[in-house]
Amino acid sequence: MKVDVLLGLQWGDEGKGKIVDVLTPKYDIIARFQGGPNAGHTLKFSGKTFVLHLIPSGIFRENTINIIGNGVVLDPVIFKSEILGLSEAGMNLYDKILIANKTHLILPTHRILDAASEAAKGLSKIGSTLKGIGPAYMDKTGRNGLRVGDILSKNFPEKYKILKEKHLKLLENFDYKYDISEYETKWFEGIEELKKFEFIDCEHYINDALNQGKKILAEGAQGTLLDIDFGSYPFVTSSNTVSSGACTGLGIAPGKIGEVFGIFKAYCTRVGSGPFPTELFDSCGEKMQKIGNEFGATTGRTRRCGWLDLVALKYSVQINGVTQLIMSKADVLDSFETIKIATNYIINGNKTDKYPYEIDSEIELVYKNFEGWQTNLSVFDSYEKLPEKVLDFISFIEKEVGVPVKILSTGPDRNQILLR
Repeated sequence: MKVDVLLGLQWGDEGKGKIVDVLTPKYDIIARFQGGPNAGHTLKFSGKTFVLHLIPSGIFRENTINIIGNGVVLDPVIFKSEILGLSEAGMNLYDKILIANKTHLILPTHRILDAASEAAKGLSKIGSTLKGIGPAYMDKTGRNGLRVGDILSKNFPEKYKILKEKHLKLLENFDYKYDISEYETKWFEGIEELKKFEFIDCEHYINDALNQGKKILAEGAQGTLLDIDFGSYPFVTSSNTVSSGACTGLGIAPGKIGEVFGIFKAYCTRVGSGPFPTELFDSCGEKMQKIGNEFGATTGRTRRCGWLDLVALKYSVQINGVTQLIMSKADVLDSFETIKIATNYIINGNKTDKYPYEIDSEIELVYKNFEGWQTNLSVFDSYEKLPEKVLDFISFIEKEVGVPVKILSTGPDRNQILLR
């Protein structure tokens, strides 16, 4: 058996949570492998909406184990809040969630450091969600971090105090006012909540499950273009969002990766700062934003909108070794008379379909226009019955990237899905 991976191919917000939920009945285990509470995986069903930040998106299906992997950074306050919210919805979670003991903890002072650092950048800020994720990963790589397994140590309070003092010393370099007392109290309450769950050696658990024939889906957060190595640096997240991140984030060998599901929107969006070649500043962009309800599930910030960027999509498919594509939010484009795809960049007078070292305002775009289908896609119950104009749009993308589109999302609900 191998681990299948599901991840985003753009700047996040592609609809990963819904697709994980749709695919979960085929799997025994869903495992988050990176990121933190900056994720906002939204699921809609039975007239209800749920937003998950740390808990894997397989949680709503019976008989599925959900793992928070060692590549994740976890804030106990946000984790407890999610647990309480789902418990109030009638869910029993304590035997369905396992947490890797090597998962790093986000401290209250990590959040303050994040906010102070972002404020100090002024106009150069990167658009952090201010959840303390970057500073937590910095402590991880700096070999200073606290891990979930440390909670059970007798000297955990001492370890916490040492790291907190280090952070307070760093904060002296910023002109930033803060008070962590209230959040710190909630943080220790969250630590007690964490103790109610089983901590595991994720690498052993996952590989043992594979040997037993269990089917596993690794769930990514954010998107490929936010990857710390391959994204639009420095406007990126602090972890590896690509498929190889599942190896280090769960403890599996590269040869254990099976299918790689890549999700992309029929257009592009981006939250916060950073370059965005196809961004629209006209009525088309406003229309996408309004129809697509493009507001961040985690931050509430408005998402910038633009046409599909095929150069970036090819790049993401290549980096991740995508084997199956999933296109979401095609329905948002239902009323557009003309739909565009950027097929090439022109950089210094040279035309290219290769994603460059840097993307900036100097890039010119080559577009291919498609006649809009101007049909309500949510009424179709079969992929084969879709309008020819939709199929032509999808066929062009498949031909250009060399990977088939196997799933089409035609609305926010878990039932608004077409399988090919």
